[in-house]
Amino acid sequence: MSSTTELLKGAAELFPGEVVTQAHVRHLDLPFGAGRFALITLDNGLDHTKPTTFGPQSLANLNAAIDQVEQEAADGTITGIGITGKPFIFAVGADLKGVELLSRHEDALAIGKGGHDVFRRLSGLAVPTFAYYNGAAMGGGVEVGLHCTYRTVSKALPAFSLPEVFLGLVPGWGGCALLPNLIGADRAVSVIIENSLNQNRQLKGKQVFELGIADAIFEGADFLEQSLVWTANVLKGSVTVDRAEVDRGDAWDAAVARGRAIADSKVHGAAPAAYRALDIIAAAKDGDLSAGFDAEDQALADLIMGGELRSGIYAFNLVQKRAKRPAGAPDKNLARPVTKVGVVGAGLMASQLALLFLRRLEVPVVLTDIDQERVDKGVGYVHAEIEKLLGKGRINQDKANRLKGLVSGVLDKAEGFADADFIIEAVFEEIGVKQQVFAEVEAVAPAHAILATNTSSLSVTEMASKLKNPERVVGFHFFNPVAILPLLEIVRGEQTDDASLATAFGVARKLKKTAVLVKDAPAFVVNRILTRFMGEIQNVIDEGTPVEVAEKAVEPLGLPMSPLVLLELVGPAIGLHVSETLNRSFPERFTVSQNLAAVVKAGKRGFYVYDSGAPVLDPEVAALLKQGDTVLTEEQTRDRVLDAVAQEIGLMLDEGVVAEAQDIDLCLITGAGWPFHLGGITPYLDREGVSQRVNGKPFLAQGVASVPA
Repeated sequence: MSSTTELLKGAAELFPGEVVTQAHVRHLDLPFGAGRFALITLDNGLDHTKPTTFGPQSLANLNAAIDQVEQEAADGTITGIGITGKPFIFAVGADLKGVELLSRHEDALAIGKGGHDVFRRLSGLAVPTFAYYNGAAMGGGVEVGLHCTYRTVSKALPAFSLPEVFLGLVPGWGGCALLPNLIGADRAVSVIIENSLNQNRQLKGKQVFELGIADAIFEGADFLEQSLVWTANVLKGSVTVDRAEVDRGDAWDAAVARGRAIADSKVHGAAPAAYRALDIIAAAKDGDLSAGFDAEDQALADLIMGGELRSGIYAFNLVQKRAKRPAGAPDKNLARPVTKVGVVGAGLMASQLALLFLRRLEVPVVLTDIDQERVDKGVGYVHAEIEKLLGKGRINQDKANRLKGLVSGVLDKAEGFADADFIIEAVFEEIGVKQQVFAEVEAVAPAHAILATNTSSLSVTEMASKLKNPERVVGFHFFNPVAILPLLEIVRGEQTDDASLATAFGVARKLKKTAVLVKDAPAFVVNRILTRFMGEIQNVIDEGTPVEVAEKAVEPLGLPMSPLVLLELVGPAIGLHVSETLNRSFPERFTVSQNLAAVVKAGKRGFYVYDSGAPVLDPEVAALLKQGDTVLTEEQTRDRVLDAVAQEIGLMLDEGVVAEAQDIDLCLITGAGWPFHLGGITPYLDREGVSQRVNGKPFLAQGVASVPA
């Protein structure tokens, strides 16, 4: 038994629940007399909704297939070897469920070595090898192809990436060493670092070809047939593959430096994966692949045993699994059909909502407002956005005409809402205004219609309290920009019934939003945590700590933007309003900053000016600030802010605002862009010991977002 076989057998024993991928070998005669060819197809026996992955047994199966074709190549009975995937899927990399189970460094090292030992055999066979990227290819799926002599890609390929850095790993089965040596360091940095840290951006088939990763590109309909024809021509010598020479001089070093700058701007040194990947890319400059593979093995093992990867996998599972099965959601069979939507208001938020409902539900959507000019402006916004989609080729003319025909605006709510099934308000954030709107809507809407509010902080129960049927009122809180941020906080008022709630969740699914059930508590989840977070930053500044120190203090969290830049995005007036709302509910923890009030009163849109291109404290804002004489260090500031956040999350869980800490993290990741590599916030607070210090216990059990005991 070979050492690779033994290694994989031992790893397979640690992962009994693996969804095993088979590596089927079949033979065919290539055209033009190019000889007999062996084609390996990766297939886990399931449809495209269960992508093919590589666990230990799957690697062992591929290894056995290579044993077979290696002998055939040595005997001269085949002229080439190809590898492809099942319909729509090539392979999407290592099976992360197995990685989660590892608790020893040597076992993690075995996973890295096992993948390398199998994949690198493809580059050492006696005949040329070909990878045919027929469908989605990620991580190890991309890497197995990089070990081949040639690659083709389908024009229809929807997703191609090396997403490991996004999760807290490095491309560890050849990606860091092979890709820069194939396409140059700068392009490799874009794929491995930049795309990963930009929310795991995917490449399409055409981009894979243009980057030089694939040597040829063919239409999806007959991709494999065309690839085999091309293969025959390559083997016969009638097609020659020319690749650009890789610059191993200063351009390589500049690419690595660019990668470090990207990593610094995204994670601020708070997560090690990007930097480990860049170290391997830097060392790969001399083309020593064996040393590169060894470095990948070591990096993989170290990172697998680190908290950041476990947090990344935890976040991945939240977004991919928990989001699809919202905790506490009623039986979906209780949901009523929605065949028409009403929107109260025609401002920017209301218009964005109308566009979303229109595009996803494709049912009539009607807007109302207090005057015709506003109504016309709202409908005009929707029409303009549809025209943009048409211009970009995202929809055709027929669909554009149909969508435009489905949206309308009226002044009379009775005319607009008499046959609506779902009516959402997006008017001024004041309880009296919203109560009045709902009273007017209830008077004209059908008895079954859901009345939804997009409130960000007000009580849904109080909003419904004066209605005849408060049971049909539900909170439906979107995050701005509506088209981009996935989160939808669905708020159950004290009277909301299961049918209304089930209908709300059904609509959320059709809107393709991540819905989280939230108790009707002040500011719900995201705004409550962010307001406590921002409030503590503001308190520290008000007491005397310089703005730049307070901002820099939380950089280790790797947030997408600094607190005051976030405040600028939200809008100081909205931030002040939410802090006032929470101050009324929890005056002992939520303060109202007089400095922030002064900034709002002065009509300032933020704390910074950008005349130099970078944010600089606005001199006019600086003149408004009245500070005390208590100056904290960055570390003291960070401790104080994190302690406040840990306390607030603990209280929210005690109050039952959400079912579990996992829902807090899901909300922050999908609604506030909280770093994926941190797992949201609770794994970070656990890892840093803040949860224990503040609440006397961690938020999550050992092994949930950490290495198993």
